[in-house]
Amino acid sequence: MSNAAPRAVVIGASAGAIQALSEILPALPADFPLPILIVVHVPADRDNILASLFEKKCRMAVREAEDKEPALGGVIYFAPAGYHLLVEEEGTLSLSSDEEVMYSRPSIDVLFESAADAYGPAVVGIILTGANSDGAKGLRAIAAAGGTALVQEPATAYASAMPRAALSECASARSTTLEQIVNFLVKECEK
Repeated sequence: MSNAAPRAVVIGASAGAIQALSEILPALPADFPLPILIVVHVPADRDNILASLFEKKCRMAVREAEDKEPALGGVIYFAPAGYHLLVEEEGTLSLSSDEEVMYSRPSIDVLFESAADAYGPAVVGIILTGANSDGAKGLRAIAAAGGTALVQEPATAYASAMPRAALSECASARSTTLEQIVNFLVKECEK
């Protein structure tokens, strides 16, 4: 784990995401100090209802990310369907319609790699349930930048392929339960 005080949290999930995120996000306090940036694989031809769904469940502010807006503490940002979500060096969000990565746009790897560049050791990367390996390389980039890498225990995930790939790709990642992820975020990110 990094000694740097966290400045942002990035989360990636796919199959089973709503259930896993429903155990984490509503448990966070309204005054959680960091931005939380989330990529969930949503087909481009479908409306992304995640922001409106979680807005009703969470104490934090929740919205769909917009291009060129600053990533503010206390806000949960969901990547819109059909766009990669990136973080620029000054903490500004950026949307891109570049090519799909691993058949996905938004891509978890794209978000995580940009967050590693923008925040270095001050980013927490979390891989949750999912049925492919998107996010594994991005989590490795976060760990290589000195950030903190957490992965949902594959045995507790709705789809274990993504957590397994992340643990395989990122040797320093910690395998944790959803409850442990909440506890980590509340304790380590409130400092």
